[in-house]
Amino acid sequence: MSVNKEVKRITTHTLRQMKASKEKIAMLTAYDFSFARIFDAAGIDVLLVGDSASNVMAGHETTLPITLDQMIYHASSVVRGAQRALVVVDLPFGSYQGDSLEALRSAVRIMKETGAHAIKLEGGEEILDSVQRIISAGIPVMGHLGLTPQSIYKFGTYTVRAREKAEAEKLRKDALLLQNAGCFAIVLEKIPALLAGEVSESLEIPSIGIGAGNGCDGQVLVMHDMLGINTEFRPRFLRTYLELHTEITSAIRHYIGDVRSGDFPSASEQY
Repeated sequence: MSVNKEVKRITTHTLRQMKASKEKIAMLTAYDFSFARIFDAAGIDVLLVGDSASNVMAGHETTLPITLDQMIYHASSVVRGAQRALVVVDLPFGSYQGDSLEALRSAVRIMKETGAHAIKLEGGEEILDSVQRIISAGIPVMGHLGLTPQSIYKFGTYTVRAREKAEAEKLRKDALLLQNAGCFAIVLEKIPALLAGEVSESLEIPSIGIGAGNGCDGQVLVMHDMLGINTEFRPRFLRTYLELHTEITSAIRHYIGDVRSGDFPSASEQY
């Protein structure tokens, strides 16, 4: 989709200006053209093509099974629907850990094959080589600290991270390492609000929170959660803005009834 000349694209520089002026950043996940176009027209700042597609689009229990090719498919669909928003794409599990050259190849594929504007990686010091190599190639990187779902089998639980002093100190250190490596923003997931606020204050780059309180520079939610499509996931940090599962179910049942009764299509709905 061609970009409307009157629409000013959100960039990584825009996000930094928003932090400086204390204007909060609104970010949502998206996985297809139709929703991306709706969110973009509504004024969302950042669209994240999350590896949560593994859960909400493909029905997997974790984010681990989704492949790089599948992420590229979803990302290219979202990019075609976004004229204004910055589009960030998750590097999926196995496409960057432990091999910075593989990480760069994965990031390059996403940028070349989707037209996205940035990529996101989970982790701190342990993935620093990959972050630095990707950024050195001119690809913007968003970091992700706290609860990192790709490491769920290491954690063994989705509970709040960095409650203990040692883990909190590592998170503070990792945030600065990612900033110094050149990341343009960092997602802070499911950590104590006090710690998230402290980390956000210490950074020159924006923090985007999910379950990390209102001290972050912006917020992100999974679209299926905030729209009430997913009814099984209702954590404390989630605010549900619609109950689409109920609305859609009602509409489908109405349609079935109209078909069965012969009410649809009516005389005015046929040729």
